[in-house]
Amino acid sequence: VYADALPGAAGDGDRIAQRLAGKLGDRPVDPALLDLALVLLADHDLAVSTVAVRVAASARAHPYSVVSAGLGAVDGQYHGVASTLAYRFLRDAADDPLGALAERQRTGGVPGFGHRVYRDRDPRAEVLFGALRRHEAAREVMATVDAVTPGAGTFPNVDLALAALMHAFGLRPDAGEAVFALARCAGWLAHAIEEYREPGLRFRPVGVYTGERPDR
Repeated sequence: VYADALPGAAGDGDRIAQRLAGKLGDRPVDPALLDLALVLLADHDLAVSTVAVRVAASARAHPYSVVSAGLGAVDGQYHGVASTLAYRFLRDAADDPLGALAERQRTGGVPGFGHRVYRDRDPRAEVLFGALRRHEAAREVMATVDAVTPGAGTFPNVDLALAALMHAFGLRPDAGEAVFALARCAGWLAHAIEEYREPGLRFRPVGVYTGERPDR
């Protein structure tokens, strides 16, 4: 449904990647690469959007509402929008890799590098980068990735790999957000199905007051 809502023609019998491939920019992305990205991004443990989905499902929200809860979390710059920030970084780094790197390091961090869970490598990024390196369309953007990685201070993550995929095929700057959200819908629904089998409302943290005690 999400893929069909995007502009562009699609055949009824096409796979999701095929239906999405021609809808993210002026020219279609390789469906095989897009399919790989969708699989790699479908689920990733208890990411913030997945926690939101689990909480909604615990309250027995309808599956459509469960997905809406996930999409709300994806809207944040530290989650679903991360690939767009990485896209802009690669765009700037194409002409001046060291300058773009230095600018991001001065202003708070390099998009597309490091991860809150992984410590030395993002296996999802390695798989997607490996596929991109075998594709002629990605030659220039992979050269940019290779130019900035040594100075980034940590490893590239899947957001950078997704941004590289978007650059390789000249897609919209925010195309990665659509790919990420569509991929994660499958994982969210799987988590929701699991959560529906658990006791309801099991996510109920208790708040602890940490402010000043009121005068008596």
